[in-house]
Amino acid sequence: MPDLNTLFQPLYDAMQNTALAAWSDTLPQQLAELTREVHGDYPCWQQALAQLPEVDIQQLDLNAASLQIKTRNHIDLQQLEQSLKLLSPWRKGPYQINELFIDSEWHSDWKWQRIREHLSPLKNRTVLDVGCGNGYHCWRMAGQGAGLVIGIDPSWLFWVQFQAIKHFIGAAAPVYFLPMGIESLAADLNAFDTVFSMGVMYHRRSPIDHLLQLKSALRKGGELVLETLIIEGREREALVPDNRYAKMRNVWFLPSVPTLTQWLRRCGFKNIKVVDINQTSIKEQRSTSWMTYDSLQTFLDSNDHNNTIEGYPAPLRATVIAQKP
Repeated sequence: MPDLNTLFQPLYDAMQNTALAAWSDTLPQQLAELTREVHGDYPCWQQALAQLPEVDIQQLDLNAASLQIKTRNHIDLQQLEQSLKLLSPWRKGPYQINELFIDSEWHSDWKWQRIREHLSPLKNRTVLDVGCGNGYHCWRMAGQGAGLVIGIDPSWLFWVQFQAIKHFIGAAAPVYFLPMGIESLAADLNAFDTVFSMGVMYHRRSPIDHLLQLKSALRKGGELVLETLIIEGREREALVPDNRYAKMRNVWFLPSVPTLTQWLRRCGFKNIKVVDINQTSIKEQRSTSWMTYDSLQTFLDSNDHNNTIEGYPAPLRATVIAQKP
């Protein structure tokens, strides 16, 4: 079992004298309870972490597409690859440690490239990334100068992957990953300058509740960055898949853009801007040697990539930026 409270002491310290101070009082007990539910494969993953070599960082570039980490000391790349592949599948990335390239399923750098110019400057901001995966975008946020980045995701595998990357980055960036879902956030935090929710809302049974939870985490005047699956259509139109969508069971609501903006208005957001609409390509999401399972290509109609295998419109994603009044 990981001792999360010892691991997160630097986070507790960073939360003092901020709007997150009250949450820091209850968070240790939350994390203590989480350790009772560690994934059954955690001992194997922990062994992989223990095999990671000691490092002396020479260069760190959090603004590079593949998050460049270079060390002064020699590292056995074959052994490193074997250790990190024990943590497969790597879905978000890419990462590069010396000459070892972690070719993740998603080109997460492409998404970041599409949205970063539309963001309010992150310098010195307190940022929350909801459903952060293994934390790739959290590191990119730190690269933009964020003062404190907290990613949350209930996946223990993603948490261990984050710890593997943090092993090399160390304290060079103020980034932390809490292995919990949004429902575990303290109520009415009203604390974060920027909240990201990318690729999460369509997995929630109640998109309205999700939007209200995101709003509750933001300070007054804070910025929401929301990316979700959508459909083409008019206001009050949304797709509710009968069973699976692109082979995913847990997809509930795919709104049209006018419906999505209506939901945001209904939840009290203002200054709502659609900054990107993009159909996911089989070059952006695909199988690799670091994620060997089926990926987008097998989720689409083999004769028409504009449709999923179930006959629904292929994944189309919108990014919306809005403000809490």
